[in-house]
Amino acid sequence: MDIRVLKYFLAVAREESITKAAESLNMTQPPLSRQLKDLEDELGKQLLVRGKKVTLTEDGMLLRKRAEELVGLMEKTKAELTSPEEGIGGDVHIGCGETEGISFLAKTAQDLQAKYPLIHFHIYSGDGMLVKEKLEKGLIDFGLLVGSDVSDYDYIKLPIKDTWGILMHKDAPLAEKESISPEDLWDKPLIVSHQNDPGGAEFDWLQRDVQQLNIVATYDLLYNAAQFAKRRFGYVLALDKIINTTGDSDLCFRPLSPKLEAELFFVWKKYQVHSRAANAFLSQMQAETAKE
Repeated sequence: MDIRVLKYFLAVAREESITKAAESLNMTQPPLSRQLKDLEDELGKQLLVRGKKVTLTEDGMLLRKRAEELVGLMEKTKAELTSPEEGIGGDVHIGCGETEGISFLAKTAQDLQAKYPLIHFHIYSGDGMLVKEKLEKGLIDFGLLVGSDVSDYDYIKLPIKDTWGILMHKDAPLAEKESISPEDLWDKPLIVSHQNDPGGAEFDWLQRDVQQLNIVATYDLLYNAAQFAKRRFGYVLALDKIINTTGDSDLCFRPLSPKLEAELFFVWKKYQVHSRAANAFLSQMQAETAKE
């Protein structure tokens, strides 16, 4: 396999048509079809179901995922090696979970770009597992993790913390309280993140085994969970300041009591060799955190 053929395969997967893919690649259909057939022969697998609409086989879907990672890594490496010798420019790739702490990174990026306008930032959103996966594969330079085990990484602990609480409809019974205690939730329908570890701090705070709780739904993105809360489907265990609860919002947020906070970590792979742009951002992050 070579990168060029993987790009051809991804174009067909994206367009769902060999003809349209050929047009987007500025080539004719016969050589593209031949390259794809050669790829299937090389791998010994059928990758495409050819018809009025081209679809991917199960093996094709796996290759698409791997090809996107390989092509992305190649483009990232190429950009790093061809960044300007004079001055600092290039791309910085950052993976982030849902946290208000992203504002700290945004301020740091703004300060850095004022000095080096040729630096560009690419932000990838996902849960902690996805951020770590992208770090391990070299697809991102840095990750922002919330209350996670960071022993496998070099890291900076941010001088801010996220606050855990309950996101709910304004007319929910618990909305009358200024803060939420563990026993308030023992008999309530709960919506929790997929990332909530049954042995983690959040469930320790609840003082109940998972089996004793009424967990009616789980979520990846808090925005989606908030739509369930608007329907009074349940009480969302969440971090503060991610969903707007001000003004005419139907939702409100109440902190947990006793207070529960999550530390934020800016991480990167140990022994990582960074590009000039990534090194500049790391230095800026170190300077910003030293001020606090």
